[in-house]
Amino acid sequence: MAIKNHILGFPRIGLHRELKIAQENYWLKKITLNELLAVGRKIRKKNWKIQIESGLDYVTVGDFAWYDHVLNISMMINNIPKRHCINEKKLNLDTLFRIARGSKLTDKNCSASEMTKWFNTNYHYIVPEFTCDQNFCFSWKQIIEEVDEALSLGYPVKPVLLGPLTYLWLGKIKGIYFNKLDLLKKILSVYQEVLLELSLRKIKWIQIDEPILVLDLPEDWKKAFNYSYKVLNNNKIKILLATYFGDIHHNLEIINNLSVNGLHIDLIAGKYNLSQLHKNLNDKLLLSLGVINGRNIWKANILKWFHKLQSFMKIKNTFWISSSCSLLHVPLDISIEDNLTDFVKSWFSFGVQKCLELSILSRALNKKLDIQELDNWIKPIDEYKSSNIVNNTVVQERVSKISFDQIKRKNNFIIRSKIQKNELNLPILPTTTIGSFPQTKEIRKLRLDYKNRVINQKDYEKEIKIHIKNNIIQQEKLGLDVLVHGEPERNDMVEYFSEYLEGFVFTKYGWVQSYGSRCVKPPIIVGDISRITPITVKWSKFAQSLTKKPVKAMLTGPVTILCWSFPREDISKENISNQIALALRDEVLDLENSGINIIQIDEPALREGLPLRKKEWTNYLSWSVKSFKLCSSGVKDSTQIHTHMCYCEFNDIMPSIVDLDADVITIETSRSDMELLEFFKTFKYPNDIGPGVYDIHSPNIPTIKWIEKLLIKALQYISPERLWVNPDCGLKTRNWIETSLALQNMIQATINIRKNFLKK
Repeated sequence: MAIKNHILGFPRIGLHRELKIAQENYWLKKITLNELLAVGRKIRKKNWKIQIESGLDYVTVGDFAWYDHVLNISMMINNIPKRHCINEKKLNLDTLFRIARGSKLTDKNCSASEMTKWFNTNYHYIVPEFTCDQNFCFSWKQIIEEVDEALSLGYPVKPVLLGPLTYLWLGKIKGIYFNKLDLLKKILSVYQEVLLELSLRKIKWIQIDEPILVLDLPEDWKKAFNYSYKVLNNNKIKILLATYFGDIHHNLEIINNLSVNGLHIDLIAGKYNLSQLHKNLNDKLLLSLGVINGRNIWKANILKWFHKLQSFMKIKNTFWISSSCSLLHVPLDISIEDNLTDFVKSWFSFGVQKCLELSILSRALNKKLDIQELDNWIKPIDEYKSSNIVNNTVVQERVSKISFDQIKRKNNFIIRSKIQKNELNLPILPTTTIGSFPQTKEIRKLRLDYKNRVINQKDYEKEIKIHIKNNIIQQEKLGLDVLVHGEPERNDMVEYFSEYLEGFVFTKYGWVQSYGSRCVKPPIIVGDISRITPITVKWSKFAQSLTKKPVKAMLTGPVTILCWSFPREDISKENISNQIALALRDEVLDLENSGINIIQIDEPALREGLPLRKKEWTNYLSWSVKSFKLCSSGVKDSTQIHTHMCYCEFNDIMPSIVDLDADVITIETSRSDMELLEFFKTFKYPNDIGPGVYDIHSPNIPTIKWIEKLLIKALQYISPERLWVNPDCGLKTRNWIETSLALQNMIQATINIRKNFLKK
């Protein structure tokens, strides 16, 4: 009898975001390719060492990515969009970065591939593109090279690959429509080559991730699983099929018939009775049980898991324990934090600590560790529950008294729209931006100096006002119709707001990869939430004093603050969201009272938070829409409420987006060539809408003709009276030269459309 342990994946950005820094320096040509590669090797080596020293039985290899693990598979099978192909002898990192970021190649503009959310997380992946006539080959051998690296260091290696069916499912058809499954046989032949190479290296187990098995799959996709794993089973290497983010009860019949050797299930997101599951599963399958939460940072109650698993051992005496999913979604190491008290730090486990939890738990189950060690580990959990940081009776009472009147505007959109048009006096096709302007080195240094008390508050605010004034001047020169203050005072759209809300704590080094070199530092919700002081009023009011044009105030919505934070686990997400919404409602009303007539409440995470199974959608959409309306509905009819959403598939929740009752929605569509607008052939969005006309995450400058083409396409579905013109996201990651040139072209294209396309 032996209970082994492993993880599904490890954070790959480095303890101090070394990967991000190296990537960006490489893109700026400040370091060479060899220097970038050396950083990657150093991170991988450190990650494997952590896993072994923590007491894990395997190191997971293949979870490292230079930009995204889905893009890794595109490179591995040579699925390179034609627009990104140039005369290179073989694929290299520049190819990978072109697909992810776009580039200017000679006379053609190579737009980046679409990016969207990885299931219901805040991680983004590069969407694979498929055409009916393409072929594949094993052209990018990063997985083999990394396995060789780990083997050379003497580590017990368990490689991981995204499964072929999940990869196909996540991709999009380009050009002539066909069934994506028609490509499966060709893709499987590449996977066979990979497995052969790994078996030659005496690899015992490979983890193949198929998270789509938690979804409601069409019949042809269900059948494709049986075929695929018959093809991949070569009897030389054992396959651990990994599922996560939900349970797989509804697909057990498929799984039981697969030619695999093991199955990983997520016991955190899934609802399982282990003894019942054992009865329903093929007894020959090795079970890997995801007992340590890979998506949240709270210390695990390993004593509770010990008793549950010890009982299960009477039924099945051999299994593995693991993280619920990859640890990609949590920070690396809590021990280096100096921004939290020891008392608060003791509540949390980051990547390193989660490996330790698995080690402690498996040793206890294997009778190599006294159970008292588990009890010592979880003591902080009980201390948290009794802490005065957690409960606020005023907040709890306010939530209990939420009424229907608080979530409804006084009049419908048709009436409000007429009032707002008279008040704002905007031209047809009004131009605006999503909120942020370039975060220069000077701005970042200014915030850091203030945070480190190098400068005082008075000097800090004086400098921030200079940056806001410059943002207003630049926007007026460009000719934008609705201005923003540019957000120079903000580090992150969630962290900034959370700093003004009671109930949050913040790390200094708790970075998590969102995509590519983009990292976020999610706040941690530890208690009941209320607003400490007005958050944006001072800066919005100052910006409005500098111009006669309307200035749009910028807020982050309650669902997004919830989804992009690490939440409490002792109360419902609905409760947390409503607490945030009430705090934001106070902010919205203060903005209105200070003379701000346009308020944008961003909810990019609304779709992301959607449960993966459709039967659970109704409840989630009901409370999430209610939370948005709770913070937005207290204003007068003359105040225009905007919202913004990006990088998700929105078609399937469009009725709920309508229910938000925002006066204007700005939404990302440029990477998908305004594919979303096809939906409006049959669905008439009733309010104003601004489909993004260019991709701000690419360094490419959109041409006037490109934007004109997208606007003409948009006007086929949206009347000019309801169409706004804007980029598809905030501009904080771009520099001023890129920003000015792109906005100049956007505004000129709008002027051209107004004159030529809309002339009577």
